Amino acid sequence: MNEIRTRTPPQVETTESADRTKPADSRTECPECSGDLARDADHGETACRECGLVVDEETLDRGPEWRAFSSEERESRSRVGAPMSELRHDNGLSTRIDWRNRDGYGKELSARKRKLFQRLRTWDERFVTKDAQERNLKQAFGEIDRMASALGLPKPCRETAGVIYRQAVEHELLPGRSIEGMATASLYAGARQQGTPRTLVEFETVSRVEKLRIQRAYRYLSQELDLRLEPADPLQYVPQFSSALELSDEAEQRSRELLEAAKADALHSGRSPASIAAAALYAAGRLTNEDITQEAVSDAAHVSCVTIRKRYTEILDVYEKHQNGR
Repeated sequence: MNEIRTRTPPQVETTESADRTKPADSRTECPECSGDLARDADHGETACRECGLVVDEETLDRGPEWRAFSSEERESRSRVGAPMSELRHDNGLSTRIDWRNRDGYGKELSARKRKLFQRLRTWDERFVTKDAQERNLKQAFGEIDRMASALGLPKPCRETAGVIYRQAVEHELLPGRSIEGMATASLYAGARQQGTPRTLVEFETVSRVEKLRIQRAYRYLSQELDLRLEPADPLQYVPQFSSALELSDEAEQRSRELLEAAKADALHSGRSPASIAAAALYAAGRLTNEDITQEAVSDAAHVSCVTIRKRYTEILDVYEKHQNGR
Protein backbone atom coordinates (compact mmCIF):
# COMPACT_ATOMS: atom_id res chain seq x y z
CA MET A 1 0.00 0.00 0.00
CA ASN A 2 1.44 3.35 -1.07
CA GLU A 3 2.26 5.81 1.63
CA ILE A 4 0.34 9.10 1.48
CA ARG A 5 2.31 12.06 2.78
CA THR A 6 0.66 15.08 4.28
CA ARG A 7 1.99 18.21 5.92
CA THR A 8 0.75 21.45 7.36
CA PRO A 9 -0.86 23.47 4.56
CA PRO A 10 1.71 25.97 3.27
CA GLN A 11 1.36 29.70 3.49
CA VAL A 12 0.57 31.75 0.42
CA GLU A 13 3.80 32.52 -1.41
CA THR A 14 4.73 35.56 -3.42
CA THR A 15 4.25 35.78 -7.17
CA GLU A 16 8.00 35.97 -7.75
CA SER A 17 8.70 32.66 -6.01
CA ALA A 18 5.76 31.03 -7.78
CA ASP A 19 7.14 32.06 -11.15
CA ARG A 20 10.54 30.60 -10.30
CA THR A 21 9.18 27.24 -9.13
CA LYS A 22 6.74 25.98 -11.75
CA PRO A 23 6.21 22.24 -11.18
CA ALA A 24 5.93 19.65 -13.89
CA ASP A 25 2.43 18.76 -12.59
CA SER A 26 0.12 21.49 -13.89
CA ARG A 27 -2.85 20.47 -11.70
CA THR A 28 -4.49 23.24 -9.70
CA GLU A 29 -6.83 21.10 -7.58
CA CYS A 30 -6.13 18.47 -4.94
CA PRO A 31 -6.91 14.93 -6.22
CA GLU A 32 -8.35 14.00 -2.79
CA CYS A 33 -10.47 16.93 -1.64
CA SER A 34 -10.45 19.20 -4.74
CA GLY A 35 -8.89 21.95 -2.67
CA ASP A 36 -6.53 24.59 -4.01
CA LEU A 37 -2.87 23.67 -4.41
CA ALA A 38 -0.07 25.91 -3.17
CA ARG A 39 3.63 25.79 -3.92
CA ASP A 40 6.18 25.92 -1.12
CA ALA A 41 9.50 27.20 -2.47
CA ASP A 42 11.37 26.51 0.80
CA HIS A 43 10.60 22.77 0.78
CA GLY A 44 10.26 22.34 -3.00
CA GLU A 45 6.80 20.86 -2.57
CA THR A 46 3.27 21.41 -3.79
CA ALA A 47 0.60 20.67 -1.21
CA CYS A 48 -3.12 21.13 -0.73
CA ARG A 49 -4.23 24.15 1.30
CA GLU A 50 -7.14 22.20 2.83
CA CYS A 51 -5.96 18.67 3.69
CA GLY A 52 -2.19 19.14 3.36
CA LEU A 53 -1.69 16.34 0.81
CA VAL A 54 1.74 16.65 -0.82
CA VAL A 55 1.13 16.35 -4.57
CA ASP A 56 4.66 17.11 -5.79
CA GLU A 57 7.75 16.91 -3.61
CA GLU A 58 10.54 17.43 -6.12
CA THR A 59 9.76 20.78 -7.67
CA LEU A 60 12.57 22.09 -9.84
CA ASP A 61 13.60 25.72 -9.84
CA ARG A 62 13.88 26.45 -13.55
CA GLY A 63 14.94 30.05 -13.08
CA PRO A 64 18.50 31.38 -13.24
CA GLU A 65 20.85 30.98 -10.30
CA TRP A 66 21.73 34.70 -10.42
CA ARG A 67 19.70 37.77 -9.47
CA ALA A 68 19.16 40.92 -11.51
CA PHE A 69 17.65 44.20 -10.37
CA SER A 70 17.25 45.98 -13.72
CA SER A 71 16.49 45.11 -17.33
CA GLU A 72 20.03 46.05 -18.41
CA GLU A 73 21.58 43.82 -15.76
CA ARG A 74 19.24 40.96 -16.69
CA GLU A 75 20.19 41.23 -20.39
CA SER A 76 23.91 41.37 -19.64
CA ARG A 77 23.73 38.19 -17.54
CA SER A 78 21.55 36.23 -19.94
CA ARG A 79 23.24 33.26 -21.56
CA VAL A 80 21.18 33.28 -24.73
CA GLY A 81 22.16 34.99 -27.97
CA ALA A 82 21.12 38.36 -29.28
CA PRO A 83 17.38 38.88 -29.94
CA MET A 84 15.98 38.60 -33.45
CA SER A 85 16.24 41.82 -35.40
CA GLU A 86 14.44 43.06 -38.49
CA LEU A 87 17.58 44.99 -39.38
CA ARG A 88 19.43 41.79 -40.27
CA HIS A 89 18.70 40.07 -43.55
CA ASP A 90 18.66 36.73 -41.70
CA ASN A 91 16.91 38.16 -38.58
CA GLY A 92 20.20 37.82 -36.69
CA LEU A 93 20.10 34.00 -36.60
CA SER A 94 23.31 33.32 -38.51
CA THR A 95 26.85 33.20 -37.15
CA ARG A 96 29.18 36.17 -37.07
CA ILE A 97 32.96 35.95 -37.01
CA ASP A 98 34.59 38.95 -35.40
CA TRP A 99 36.92 40.97 -37.61
CA ARG A 100 39.50 41.37 -34.82
CA ASN A 101 42.24 38.76 -34.91
CA ARG A 102 42.18 38.00 -31.18
CA ASP A 103 41.23 34.96 -29.18
CA GLY A 104 38.86 34.76 -26.21
CA TYR A 105 41.57 36.07 -23.87
CA GLY A 106 42.33 39.10 -26.04
CA LYS A 107 45.65 37.77 -27.31
CA GLU A 108 46.80 38.23 -30.89
CA LEU A 109 46.36 35.23 -33.17
CA SER A 110 49.34 33.67 -34.86
CA ALA A 111 49.93 34.19 -38.57
CA ARG A 112 48.64 30.70 -39.39
CA LYS A 113 45.42 31.21 -37.41
CA ARG A 114 44.87 34.66 -38.89
CA LYS A 115 45.03 33.15 -42.35
CA LEU A 116 42.62 30.40 -41.29
CA PHE A 117 40.10 32.84 -39.84
CA GLN A 118 40.28 35.02 -42.92
CA ARG A 119 39.23 32.05 -45.01
CA LEU A 120 36.47 31.24 -42.51
CA ARG A 121 35.15 34.81 -42.75
CA THR A 122 35.09 34.56 -46.55
CA TRP A 123 33.13 31.30 -46.51
CA ASP A 124 30.84 32.57 -43.78
CA GLU A 125 30.05 35.65 -45.87
CA ARG A 126 29.24 33.48 -48.87
CA PHE A 127 26.96 31.18 -46.92
CA VAL A 128 25.14 33.96 -45.07
CA THR A 129 24.18 35.82 -48.27
CA LYS A 130 23.28 32.93 -50.54
CA ASP A 131 21.26 34.76 -53.18
CA ALA A 132 20.65 38.22 -54.66
CA GLN A 133 17.66 38.92 -52.41
CA GLU A 134 19.67 38.45 -49.23
CA ARG A 135 22.49 40.62 -50.59
CA ASN A 136 19.89 43.26 -51.40
CA LEU A 137 18.51 43.16 -47.86
CA LYS A 138 21.96 43.28 -46.32
CA GLN A 139 22.93 46.38 -48.30
CA ALA A 140 19.60 48.14 -47.64
CA PHE A 141 19.65 47.44 -43.90
CA GLY A 142 23.17 48.81 -43.72
CA GLU A 143 21.95 52.01 -45.36
CA ILE A 144 18.96 52.26 -43.02
CA ASP A 145 21.16 51.85 -39.95
CA ARG A 146 23.65 54.44 -41.24
CA MET A 147 21.00 57.06 -42.00
CA ALA A 148 19.13 56.45 -38.75
CA SER A 149 22.33 56.95 -36.78
CA ALA A 150 23.05 60.20 -38.62
CA LEU A 151 19.52 61.49 -37.92
CA GLY A 152 19.44 60.26 -34.32
CA LEU A 153 16.37 58.07 -34.87
CA PRO A 154 15.61 55.48 -32.15
CA LYS A 155 15.67 51.71 -32.62
CA PRO A 156 11.88 51.29 -33.13
CA CYS A 157 12.10 53.52 -36.22
CA ARG A 158 14.89 51.37 -37.64
CA GLU A 159 13.03 48.14 -36.94
CA THR A 160 9.85 49.48 -38.56
CA ALA A 161 11.83 50.62 -41.60
CA GLY A 162 13.34 47.14 -41.85
CA VAL A 163 9.87 45.56 -41.83
CA ILE A 164 8.64 47.94 -44.55
CA TYR A 165 11.65 47.31 -46.78
CA ARG A 166 11.37 43.55 -46.32
CA GLN A 167 7.71 43.73 -47.37
CA ALA A 168 8.74 45.71 -50.46
CA VAL A 169 11.21 42.98 -51.39
CA GLU A 170 8.65 40.23 -50.82
CA HIS A 171 6.13 42.07 -53.05
CA GLU A 172 8.85 42.47 -55.73
CA LEU A 173 8.72 46.28 -55.70
CA LEU A 174 12.48 46.74 -56.08
CA PRO A 175 13.11 45.97 -59.80
CA GLY A 176 13.82 49.20 -61.65
CA ARG A 177 14.39 51.21 -58.48
CA SER A 178 17.51 51.99 -56.48
CA ILE A 179 18.19 50.31 -53.16
CA GLU A 180 19.20 53.63 -51.57
CA GLY A 181 15.99 55.36 -52.62
CA MET A 182 13.71 52.61 -51.34
CA ALA A 183 15.69 52.27 -48.12
CA THR A 184 15.42 56.03 -47.48
CA ALA A 185 11.68 55.97 -48.20
CA SER A 186 11.25 53.02 -45.82
CA LEU A 187 13.07 54.88 -43.04
CA TYR A 188 11.00 58.01 -43.71
CA ALA A 189 7.80 55.96 -43.39
CA GLY A 190 9.09 54.17 -40.28
CA ALA A 191 9.91 57.47 -38.57
CA ARG A 192 6.43 58.78 -39.29
CA GLN A 193 4.79 55.61 -38.01
CA GLN A 194 6.72 55.82 -34.73
CA GLY A 195 5.81 59.48 -34.17
CA THR A 196 9.34 60.86 -34.68
CA PRO A 197 9.15 62.37 -38.17
CA ARG A 198 11.95 64.15 -39.96
CA THR A 199 11.69 66.43 -42.98
CA LEU A 200 12.56 65.20 -46.46
CA VAL A 201 15.32 67.79 -46.59
CA GLU A 202 16.97 66.15 -43.57
CA PHE A 203 16.74 62.74 -45.22
CA GLU A 204 18.26 64.19 -48.38
CA THR A 205 21.30 65.37 -46.41
CA VAL A 206 22.12 61.84 -45.20
CA SER A 207 20.89 59.84 -48.19
CA ARG A 208 22.68 59.12 -51.45
CA VAL A 209 19.64 60.14 -53.52
CA GLU A 210 17.94 63.48 -54.01
CA LYS A 211 14.67 64.63 -52.47
CA LEU A 212 12.53 64.03 -55.57
CA ARG A 213 13.51 60.36 -55.81
CA ILE A 214 12.77 59.89 -52.10
CA GLN A 215 9.31 61.40 -52.59
CA ARG A 216 8.59 59.13 -55.55
CA ALA A 217 9.80 56.02 -53.72
CA TYR A 218 7.74 56.87 -50.63
CA ARG A 219 4.60 57.48 -52.71
CA TYR A 220 5.13 54.17 -54.49
CA LEU A 221 5.60 52.28 -51.20
CA SER A 222 2.51 53.87 -49.70
CA GLN A 223 0.35 52.84 -52.63
CA GLU A 224 1.66 49.31 -53.11
CA LEU A 225 1.92 48.35 -49.42
CA ASP A 226 -1.18 50.31 -48.39
CA LEU A 227 0.65 52.25 -45.69
CA ARG A 228 -2.01 54.14 -43.79
CA LEU A 229 0.00 57.02 -42.35
CA GLU A 230 -1.72 59.97 -40.78
CA PRO A 231 -0.43 63.47 -41.57
CA ALA A 232 2.42 64.48 -39.29
CA ASP A 233 1.47 66.60 -36.29
CA PRO A 234 3.43 69.90 -36.02
CA LEU A 235 3.79 69.22 -32.29
CA GLN A 236 6.00 66.21 -33.09
CA TYR A 237 8.66 68.52 -34.54
CA VAL A 238 8.80 70.85 -31.52
CA PRO A 239 11.25 68.86 -29.30
CA GLN A 240 13.71 68.35 -32.17
CA PHE A 241 13.70 71.97 -33.35
CA SER A 242 13.67 73.39 -29.82
CA SER A 243 16.71 71.29 -28.88
CA ALA A 244 18.60 72.42 -31.98
CA LEU A 245 17.79 76.09 -31.22
CA GLU A 246 18.54 75.68 -27.47
CA LEU A 247 15.32 77.38 -26.47
CA SER A 248 14.09 77.53 -22.89
CA ASP A 249 11.28 75.40 -21.50
CA GLU A 250 9.09 78.48 -21.34
CA ALA A 251 9.52 79.14 -25.06
CA GLU A 252 8.84 75.51 -25.91
CA GLN A 253 5.67 75.53 -23.82
CA ARG A 254 4.54 78.77 -25.46
CA SER A 255 5.14 77.27 -28.90
CA ARG A 256 2.87 74.35 -27.98
CA GLU A 257 0.14 76.80 -26.99
CA LEU A 258 0.53 78.59 -30.31
CA LEU A 259 0.32 75.31 -32.21
CA GLU A 260 -2.78 74.20 -30.30
CA ALA A 261 -4.48 77.46 -31.28
CA ALA A 262 -3.36 77.02 -34.90
CA LYS A 263 -4.65 73.44 -34.99
CA ALA A 264 -7.99 74.50 -33.49
CA ASP A 265 -8.33 76.98 -36.39
CA ALA A 266 -7.19 74.31 -38.94
CA LEU A 267 -4.25 76.49 -39.91
CA HIS A 268 -2.05 73.41 -40.35
CA SER A 269 -4.35 71.85 -42.93
CA GLY A 270 -2.66 71.66 -46.32
CA ARG A 271 0.59 73.15 -45.03
CA SER A 272 3.93 71.65 -44.14
CA PRO A 273 3.89 70.61 -40.45
CA ALA A 274 7.59 71.42 -40.16
CA SER A 275 7.02 75.00 -41.35
CA ILE A 276 4.14 75.47 -38.88
CA ALA A 277 6.30 74.16 -36.02
CA ALA A 278 9.25 76.36 -37.03
CA ALA A 279 7.08 79.47 -37.20
CA ALA A 280 5.53 78.69 -33.81
CA LEU A 281 8.97 78.33 -32.22
CA TYR A 282 10.11 81.62 -33.75
CA ALA A 283 6.96 83.34 -32.48
CA ALA A 284 7.40 81.80 -29.04
CA GLY A 285 11.01 82.99 -28.93
CA ARG A 286 9.91 86.52 -29.73
CA LEU A 287 7.14 86.43 -27.11
CA THR A 288 9.53 85.23 -24.40
CA ASN A 289 12.23 87.77 -25.37
CA GLU A 290 14.80 85.18 -26.42
CA ASP A 291 17.61 85.89 -28.83
CA ILE A 292 16.41 83.98 -31.88
CA THR A 293 16.56 84.84 -35.56
CA GLN A 294 14.65 83.63 -38.58
CA GLU A 295 17.89 82.43 -40.12
CA ALA A 296 18.66 80.23 -37.10
CA VAL A 297 15.17 78.73 -37.20
CA SER A 298 15.51 78.19 -40.94
CA ASP A 299 18.78 76.28 -40.51
CA ALA A 300 17.37 74.12 -37.70
CA ALA A 301 14.05 73.30 -39.38
CA HIS A 302 15.23 73.32 -43.03
CA VAL A 303 12.46 75.78 -43.87
CA SER A 304 12.96 79.01 -45.82
CA CYS A 305 12.88 82.36 -44.04
CA VAL A 306 10.08 83.54 -46.34
CA THR A 307 7.86 80.65 -45.23
CA ILE A 308 8.66 81.29 -41.57
CA ARG A 309 7.71 84.98 -41.86
CA LYS A 310 4.43 84.13 -43.56
CA ARG A 311 3.41 81.40 -41.12
CA TYR A 312 4.63 83.48 -38.18
CA THR A 313 2.12 86.27 -38.82
CA GLU A 314 -0.71 83.79 -39.44
CA ILE A 315 -0.06 81.96 -36.18
CA LEU A 316 0.09 85.16 -34.16
CA ASP A 317 -3.21 86.37 -35.65
CA VAL A 318 -4.93 83.08 -34.80
CA TYR A 319 -3.43 83.03 -31.30
CA GLU A 320 -4.54 86.61 -30.62
CA LYS A 321 -8.04 85.78 -31.81
CA HIS A 322 -8.21 82.81 -29.43
CA GLN A 323 -6.91 84.91 -26.53
CA ASN A 324 -9.54 87.61 -27.11
CA GLY A 325 -12.28 85.02 -27.46
CA ARG A 326 -11.74 83.68 -23.94
